[in-house]
Amino acid sequence: MVPTSTPASNDQIAAHNVAVAPRILIIDDEPQIRKFVDISLRSQGYTTLLAERGVDGLTQLATKGADLVVLDLGLPDMDGKEVLRELRQWSQAPVIVLTVRADETEKVALLDMGANDYVTKPFGIGELMARIRALLRNQQPCRRAGL
Repeated sequence: MVPTSTPASNDQIAAHNVAVAPRILIIDDEPQIRKFVDISLRSQGYTTLLAERGVDGLTQLATKGADLVVLDLGLPDMDGKEVLRELRQWSQAPVIVLTVRADETEKVALLDMGANDYVTKPFGIGELMARIRALLRNQQPCRRAGL
């Protein structure tokens, strides 16, 4: 006798079709910025991961994955440039640099190193959200192993 499959229930179909909320990793040592960006993202339906130090952010990206990374440059354990250099060796997740450093030469260098966008502090949350949406618009989910 050949086993036959049973038709999927409406609940099973609905559960399968539900989109997984994009996961965004925020690496920033300033608690107020982390909290502000975290609350803003979660209010828009995103899932967030938070890291205060570069090494913690790299570990979370490698173990939990993320669809996008918001990266501060002035971290307590390593410069954000080092974090970007390291993650670009094994991850294609889009990266938005969020920092007080506004020097054009540095912006160009970071974009050439693999950052996808650059936002200077202070920043408007509406603009940051629009930049996140733009980067995620045509992305395939890439959170598994940070790929």
